[in-house]
Amino acid sequence: MNTTKGILQSVGRAVEVLKCFAEHGELGVTEVSKLMDLHKSTTYGLIATLEAYKLLERSAVNEKYKLGIELFRLGTKVKIDLKEIASPYLEQLANHYKETVHLVIRDDCHVLYLDKIESPHSMRICSRVGERLPLFCTGVGKAILANLDEHEIKSVLDRTKLTKCTEHTIVKKNQLIEHLKKVQEQGYAEDSEELELGLHCIAAPIFDCNSKPLAAISVAGPVFRMTQEIQQEIIKTLIEVTSDISQKLGCQPKLSKTLEGSEE
Repeated sequence: MNTTKGILQSVGRAVEVLKCFAEHGELGVTEVSKLMDLHKSTTYGLIATLEAYKLLERSAVNEKYKLGIELFRLGTKVKIDLKEIASPYLEQLANHYKETVHLVIRDDCHVLYLDKIESPHSMRICSRVGERLPLFCTGVGKAILANLDEHEIKSVLDRTKLTKCTEHTIVKKNQLIEHLKKVQEQGYAEDSEELELGLHCIAAPIFDCNSKPLAAISVAGPVFRMTQEIQQEIIKTLIEVTSDISQKLGCQPKLSKTLEGSEE
């Protein structure tokens, strides 16, 4: 039992239930009960309450529960300033490069896709607003991950299953850490067919007023359109764009810093 002054145990349990779904996707009452080590009737009461407030929703197919739309709505309200500031930049990038542009925020060991502008080309990236993908194998994710402090990076990697999505995915922890050092030093990240074959993504981080990586913007397209010349242009533009947004959020972005911190 949490004895911290002012903390309501029932509310705390409800939050922990939501975290179960963040980690496992769809779950039944029995599964949540086991994960939480709670009596099944208590678990059902928590889930039923969360469902009533649309924080959870039940599948008509298998009767299991998943995170509800109200959570996404609330999340977008929290990040409304970021979206409003970033929106004109996303449109400019999409209009200029004619490729898909994403705005994401960090969601623990994942990124959450907050906004997207589709490429006008028939061959384009399959992604959706509200989707969650791992930090370690996405351009936007690596742009954020590389700029966390060393302790946070290790925490994320320790809690992440480094699964190969393609033959290009970096799944060796030491190799990934070295790769992230380079990402941090250069100020941008690339996903060169690491998440999906045929996809090249370039991303740069956005920093909040505390100089913490809050979000990232990416430009992504098929490898045959993302020529070296275009890539270099996108990199330069993205760094300028994310620097402007970071400054509008009250921060001068950090574009060069080693992951080792105290290393001489």
